[in-house]
Amino acid sequence: MGLFAKFKEAWLKPMSFDSLNEGFYDDLEEALILADVGMDTAVDAVAQLKKRAYAKLLTHEEDVKNALRDILTEKLSVGDPALDLSTRPSVALIIGVNGVGKTTSIGKLAHRLKNEGKKVLLCAGDTFRAAAADQLEIWAERAGVDIVRQNEGADPGAVLFDSLAAAKARNTDVVLCDTAGRLHNKDNLMKELAKLRKIIDREAPNAAKETLLVLDATTGQNGLIQARQFKETAGLTGIILTKLDGTAKGGIVIAIAQELQVPVKFVGLGEGIDDLRPFDAREFVNDLI
Repeated sequence: MGLFAKFKEAWLKPMSFDSLNEGFYDDLEEALILADVGMDTAVDAVAQLKKRAYAKLLTHEEDVKNALRDILTEKLSVGDPALDLSTRPSVALIIGVNGVGKTTSIGKLAHRLKNEGKKVLLCAGDTFRAAAADQLEIWAERAGVDIVRQNEGADPGAVLFDSLAAAKARNTDVVLCDTAGRLHNKDNLMKELAKLRKIIDREAPNAAKETLLVLDATTGQNGLIQARQFKETAGLTGIILTKLDGTAKGGIVIAIAQELQVPVKFVGLGEGIDDLRPFDAREFVNDLI
């Protein structure tokens, strides 16, 4: 079901100012919570809507919808949605759990940056998963960018070290580092991620740094838990929301934006190399309602 599939039935009812009663707002709050926007966010959004509806005497369905769209768009509009690529090289660490589309997103992002005139290098830092480097190499070839890799089972830190050295030698604009998929509650793997961040800080201390968490749009409240832990371990500058198609609406990113003040930077809509685009908060919210 879509974000407001259940709630849309309410929009079909005749609406008047009197119909914007506590029952209406309770139903809306429940719909928001079920859509994974988070309890606190849902309660606050409904409270704001009440104030705006009363202050502006909103009675028409579309006016109420637009007020809600404005509120949710404001909640998503945190931080800078653009990548910080202000240095040469700039470094982006791509993180997340298994199966969310990290490697695919890196390939798409490399293609996008290459088309913008950037010289890009991929770091095959996922040395744990069988054939991960092979998969990334295919994406590097498709995007027409360089890649640094080692054998399966190699130390990810060593691959990252070599990648940063190669980037400096080749006058590379952007290094995109793949990492092993890891559960946020696996202490040993999270320590490995923290180690990678320290290597970047040591070897490229003045570089613009991004840490991007890839989230599957079907992820529910667990996505917020992941984001909290990853932010604590490696810092977090942005979200890449993947698989945003069909009925997957990604409401959890509103909760993440509100609690952690971390912006969504890109959305993935398919498997094609061009299927990654910058995040537009208003467009996203319009699709929700």
